Amino acid sequence: MLARRLWPLPALLVWASAWALFWGLQRLGLSAWAALAVATVLGVPGSLLAHTWWRRVLIGLGFPLSLALSGLAGVPAWAWLLPLALLLLIYPLHAWRDAPLFPTPAHALRELAALAPLPAGARVLDAGCGLGDGLKALRQAYPAARLEGLEWSWPLRGLCALRCPWARVRRGDIWRADWSPYALVYLFQRPESLPRAVTRAQAQLRPGAWLVSLEFEAPSLQPQACLRCPDGRVVWLYQVPFQERKA
Repeated sequence: MLARRLWPLPALLVWASAWALFWGLQRLGLSAWAALAVATVLGVPGSLLAHTWWRRVLIGLGFPLSLALSGLAGVPAWAWLLPLALLLLIYPLHAWRDAPLFPTPAHALRELAALAPLPAGARVLDAGCGLGDGLKALRQAYPAARLEGLEWSWPLRGLCALRCPWARVRRGDIWRADWSPYALVYLFQRPESLPRAVTRAQAQLRPGAWLVSLEFEAPSLQPQACLRCPDGRVVWLYQVPFQERKA
């Protein structure tokens, strides 16, 4: 919420920092293309300051685009492909129909276990775990659960595994993975992804299992419960067998 109100300040801060890093590295003797690469990488964690995917892309590409337009960088033509390559590593085209990177707010799921209790050792999946914020929130709710994360982007998968060593984090497609072993599947996706998630959950989740969605509800289903996060967003809880929403 704070990042929304401050926009475009996060973008300006990241761009200014990237420019400062670029010039500083060149003063230290680094080549222009190497300085471009390092300064561009700064935009990757900086993009997390934005709430929507297009703002994250804007933050990530803002510095290299401004540098190209300035004409100040004496870098070979091929070097300008580097920012695009970095962007595709973090946000692969395969995953753009889902949520490129929606971090779960801290403490958003702290009260989840009161509404969706699970036995100790239950398997819980964060489908599209990104950098692991959802796994951290799920750990607050279910400290005795077996937490697992699935992420298509291999750089994000690697960073998530480092941030969440207590969870099993794998690279894979959430829409091809088997959801049947899980007692709860957690999603923070785009609203357009929810019908697909409902179809998959209906086909694979066992009776009593939960489908949990942060912020975006499944329009065809009646939620068993709702949880309001500290920042005002809603967590929607659906239990198998799902209840169809009445017209």
